[in-house]
Amino acid sequence: MKILLLYDYPPSPGGLATQGDLMLRGLREIGADAHAVNLESALEKEWCYRWMDPDVVLGVGYWGHSPHLILHPQRFGMTAVPWLVVNGYLGTYLEILNRLPLILVTSNWVKQVYARDGVEESRLEVLPVGCDTESFSPRPRDDRRVQAVRDALGVGKDELMILTVGGDAASKGAQEVMQALALIGNRAPAWKYVCKVWPQGRTDVQNQADLQLAGSLGIDKNVVYSTGKVSREFMPYLLSACDIYAAPSRLEGFGMTQVEANACGRPVIGIRAMGMLDTMVHNQTALLAGVAQEVRIRETILSADHGCADPHRVVFRRPRTADYRASVHDIATYLLRLMNDPQMRQRMGTAGRQRAIELFHYRTVAQRLLNILPRYLEVAREQQQHACAG
Repeated sequence: MKILLLYDYPPSPGGLATQGDLMLRGLREIGADAHAVNLESALEKEWCYRWMDPDVVLGVGYWGHSPHLILHPQRFGMTAVPWLVVNGYLGTYLEILNRLPLILVTSNWVKQVYARDGVEESRLEVLPVGCDTESFSPRPRDDRRVQAVRDALGVGKDELMILTVGGDAASKGAQEVMQALALIGNRAPAWKYVCKVWPQGRTDVQNQADLQLAGSLGIDKNVVYSTGKVSREFMPYLLSACDIYAAPSRLEGFGMTQVEANACGRPVIGIRAMGMLDTMVHNQTALLAGVAQEVRIRETILSADHGCADPHRVVFRRPRTADYRASVHDIATYLLRLMNDPQMRQRMGTAGRQRAIELFHYRTVAQRLLNILPRYLEVAREQQQHACAG
């Protein structure tokens, strides 16, 4: 089978680019004829359509990328299959999505969100994001590269390192983690809380708000924010440098870094909602805090990003959940248990790595794609024949 992948190629360190690149690697390693091109490169995409004549064009992104991932391939007679995450209300792209025989989504929660917004559920199939469990693997604390990470972050040898990674930290639940750490007080061993975020204007503003919160809680001397750019090659050592990975995210369609932390043998603090219901197992690979609050909205503005020429307001018949807040008391309880029990950290980390290998290894995910595609491609061919006959 010939598969052309559309994503942020060559890959940046971001989640969507990594998702696409691991699929490309996996397909090639199991023998598929797979190639990649940047989703926005119209000329190069057309060039690939002409010389490659792919059986399917697999596009990685969210509904707002529909012009690049769906409409452009279709204009040249290609069979487009998007592999989507969520990003707000999908608006006018609903009709485009409901004409497709297959839409891949990253978790059962993402599937529920698209179905809620009007996508026909029969078109939706769950395909998780892959993980390179060879690169993301357990490394001992005395590994020179792991110790160098801790030294660079100012984490002492006698301190536990709790880590959160994200474009910004607040969306990954860092404020809730800080409140939980303040509740714990001196009932746990010495610790540092490290937030690794991506440098951008929005993040700078959020960082200041987060650090102000840390100051008001009296834990600012134990909170470290790192905002520099890092490569994917660095990430396994960063995750191995921590003792606990804490990300009870406010919005999480899959949770790639939580899976990578498990693959590195680290226990996870998460939230009992969204994509983490697929990726984490409470009391086995992670401790999942309950949902304390669902932030609901009654309306939204559809703009050019939603495919609307004229921005306008949409009022929902029922309020819709925009994001979640994890229980601070649950997070505090679970952090305290893990911080005081190294055997528990080891046990959960081992179970998490085993699950990551079994379910999320990138070659396993690529094979799942090849198992899914044939029956939907047959439907797509029938639709094309019917359209030509009409």
